[in-house]
Amino acid sequence: MLSAYAPLFRVPGVLPFVAGTMFARVGGAMFGVAVIVMVSDRRGSYGLAGAVSAVGLAVLAVAGPVLGRLIDRHGQRRVALPFVAVASGAGLATALSSVLGWPVWTLFVLYGLSAALPEPGPMSRARWAHIFRDDPDRLHTAMSFEQVADEASFVVGPVAAVLVSTLWFPEAGLVLAEVLFTVGAVMFLSARATEPPVVPHADRPPGLAVRYPGLVVVAGALVLTGVIFGTNEVIAVAYAEADGAKSASSVVLGLFAVGSTVSGVVVGSRVFRSTLTRRLLVSAAGMCLLEAPALLVGSTWQLAVVMLVAGSATAPMLITSLSLAQRLVPAALVTEGMAVAVTGILVGISAGSVLGGWAVEWLGPQRAYAVPVLAGAVAVGIVAARYRRLEEAETAATTPGTPGLT
Repeated sequence: MLSAYAPLFRVPGVLPFVAGTMFARVGGAMFGVAVIVMVSDRRGSYGLAGAVSAVGLAVLAVAGPVLGRLIDRHGQRRVALPFVAVASGAGLATALSSVLGWPVWTLFVLYGLSAALPEPGPMSRARWAHIFRDDPDRLHTAMSFEQVADEASFVVGPVAAVLVSTLWFPEAGLVLAEVLFTVGAVMFLSARATEPPVVPHADRPPGLAVRYPGLVVVAGALVLTGVIFGTNEVIAVAYAEADGAKSASSVVLGLFAVGSTVSGVVVGSRVFRSTLTRRLLVSAAGMCLLEAPALLVGSTWQLAVVMLVAGSATAPMLITSLSLAQRLVPAALVTEGMAVAVTGILVGISAGSVLGGWAVEWLGPQRAYAVPVLAGAVAVGIVAARYRRLEEAETAATTPGTPGLT
């Protein structure tokens, strides 16, 4: 099964950019949990912690498509490096403001500034899309590898963030996250051999990527997927603390990512002939149904088992969604198009962080899991309601010519 991934690493120049994204992904996976632990520990409020995390994700969501469009126009290295440098400084300043007890508004401002950075995921996927532009089966494997790498980072990242913040000091997780992300991003951007070429302005299609048929539907489904992620992060920490095992929250989140990683490896090793639209609907339904048992658990360790199983639905959902987003837009807009899709996830995580904090405080950690279950049900509804048109857009995008605008 793993042999299906071997050809990816035989591509000349691919190892430096893969290694760089690994570091950046682990750092990125630490941000949300690190901020929640830092703020809840220093300020004593999960609601405030979720709100600070949500502001950062909201900024990242707005910045993603804008930076993606700039990257498609001017190149990855030229656009991304300055933003990475500024964001790193703002992130370290956020940790300093927490240590020194500065006013609460400084947390929102500084953490928001630190989130105005280019996501490595869309840039990395854009490289694979260029490398395997004439080999759709190999591109499916590459996109699956990307999701496995994302999920693996969420096995390591949250565990590391909680551990260092618990064993050292509350801001340690955020500091380590900034260092790993910055080092990884610089490594990735230094790998020039695999950077996709910039399409000349005269050859670029008109309009924004978001106007291409079907992309809004995919992004909408990913908003709800993000809500599941965001609420899970907050609720898991609160549930474990109420159960007297706060440090075990990292295990709960890590096992969720393990389940997703394993399913991602399996999905990537297979070749599917069904449409991406059909697989998207099935994945959304699985995501909803497998999250529901969290409402019935009686301990943190039972919750960990449920999250391990629930996580197995998320990689297929994300692999399918991002593959579909890449297919729906022209090659000249691929970074922007995938940034729109990723923005959907980030908007959802941002909303989920707030909703999770409120749900914990108003409903308690146990019943708060109704929020991610409901989010999964709405995701199924969105895809089902637009199923026919989305499948038509997918079919049109695979035929010669540029997809039409809505």
